[in-house]
Amino acid sequence: MTSLPANIGSFSKSVQQLWARMNPCTLCPRKCKVYRSKGQIGFCGVADMPVVSSVGPHFGEETVLVGAGGSGTIFFAGCNLGCIFCQNFDISHHCHGRQLTIEQLAQSMLQLRDYGCSNINLVTPTHLVPVIMAAIESAQKGGLNLPIVYNTGGYDSVETLKLLDGFIDIYMPDMKYSDSGVAQQFSSAADYPQVNRAGVKEMHRQVGDLQLKEGAATRGLLVRHLVLPNKLAGSFEIIDFLAEQISPKTVINVMD
Repeated sequence: MTSLPANIGSFSKSVQQLWARMNPCTLCPRKCKVYRSKGQIGFCGVADMPVVSSVGPHFGEETVLVGAGGSGTIFFAGCNLGCIFCQNFDISHHCHGRQLTIEQLAQSMLQLRDYGCSNINLVTPTHLVPVIMAAIESAQKGGLNLPIVYNTGGYDSVETLKLLDGFIDIYMPDMKYSDSGVAQQFSSAADYPQVNRAGVKEMHRQVGDLQLKEGAATRGLLVRHLVLPNKLAGSFEIIDFLAEQISPKTVINVMD
């Protein structure tokens, strides 16, 4: 049984398919199978409508995303990972923010365009992609023409990612771990390494290597990797994977 918005027929087939995957929810690898349109809540902590913590130009992102007007960030509350070192703990774990409708989210994107932002940067979008993609479609009808950045923790289902093909211009996934035991200990996701690598392959298939125009990213894959103490992250294994199985031209931001 699937609960769909009354106007779902006005959106693309991909959005309709994404919405169906939310009831019961199989959007992410956890496959909680709750009926989110009925208010049921799984691991991510939110139902079917987005809870947004903040919207605005952000100048602390990677240089290729910032440009003159900043990266137009939308911080979504909730997360499908349980990272104990999360820098946005109050947003991702405690779900602080306000609930928006599809149209309100679309208007937020258009406001970021009007502010002069270089792109629309979707921060932690994995668990809310049906609503976000519907909002993108609505905003594009209103004249939105900025690159869309998918800024994810990297725990994404390939089946869901395939339905994002054509919506996303720049994929920016984390690659957090190479070892399943470490992934379970620090993010409650033992299958993270294999899920993450499969997801990054699909992202690269869609958008290819990072492309720049006048120093600004317009399309492609940009990987983030946080180096953890005592080689816990498996950094060398991740870099080897990117060079050998994705592309030797992969752009990676290595953070300490």
